Amino acid sequence: QGAVRLNPKRIVFAEGEEPSVIRAAYAFHEQGLGHAILVGREEQVLRNMALVGVPEDSGIVIINARLSDHNPAYVEHVYRRLQRFGALHRDAQRLVNQDRNVFGACMVAMGHAEGMVTGVTRTFNVAYEDVRRVIDAKRGCRPIGMSIILAQGRTTLIADTNITEMPEAEDIAQIAIQAARGARRFGFTPRVALISYSTFGNPMGERAAKVREAVAMLDRMKAAGYEDIDFEYEGEMSPEVALSEESKRLYPFSRLSEPANVLVMPAIHSAAISTKLLASLGGATVLGPMMVGLEHSVQICPLGASVSDIVTFATIAAFDVNQRAPAKT
Repeated sequence: QGAVRLNPKRIVFAEGEEPSVIRAAYAFHEQGLGHAILVGREEQVLRNMALVGVPEDSGIVIINARLSDHNPAYVEHVYRRLQRFGALHRDAQRLVNQDRNVFGACMVAMGHAEGMVTGVTRTFNVAYEDVRRVIDAKRGCRPIGMSIILAQGRTTLIADTNITEMPEAEDIAQIAIQAARGARRFGFTPRVALISYSTFGNPMGERAAKVREAVAMLDRMKAAGYEDIDFEYEGEMSPEVALSEESKRLYPFSRLSEPANVLVMPAIHSAAISTKLLASLGGATVLGPMMVGLEHSVQICPLGASVSDIVTFATIAAFDVNQRAPAKT
């Protein structure tokens, strides 16, 4: 949070009429984490601000998508992107006027805010689709969802928890590369384990074979001098082997110098189920999933996220902005 406070950013809270979002925006602003922008109808936002005890003169900016001076430019931006996907100009107008995720994403894409947080009232898939109408993947990157697990005195990152449902070998290799980039962005030296129910071929099956081929692809890319393969990786392996100090005795050929701190799952179902089980059963703190790999900083909260969760995701969005560009001096 210290780095975020030193270089505060404008963060859009797209679902600005929601009481929990208003409270989160106020907390974000009051803690000096950045400048909060609520998207919504001003009368409704002010009414709900009064309900939750947030003063009108709090310093939070309220923007009505339909009345914004930037609305025409946003409509043209969306229309240019969607016209060859069957969208008419009036469809773009409707999206900008009525879909706060689209409007908020336009604000970020066109430089009127630096980051955005959403997801409280819509499922991840719906919110992600809204955002991708406006914002592309960062060049050379693959968007993924990545969760941070804090348990037993260690921090472990898990990917991909949200985007690619049943990845092929090439997808898994690209997810590993993007997860390693994400880990470095958050200050970790990545040691990536490509996870399977199989450990080095025992037992072998269709999904394990895809993970094995992904490791072979990473090997070929590294041998060819691909500059992004600058991290330790190994697989296919089960989670207990990936995370165990004792695994080096059983598998001395493993290329991981220490237990893995980034786990690349073989499919969304395994990633999502494992992280949600940890969050539900207790014994671990689960942060995220965080969006990594978009051209601009956007974070999507879990549906029905708490106020503290929304503040955390907004802070991650601001931190991500600061990591993309050097602080102003």
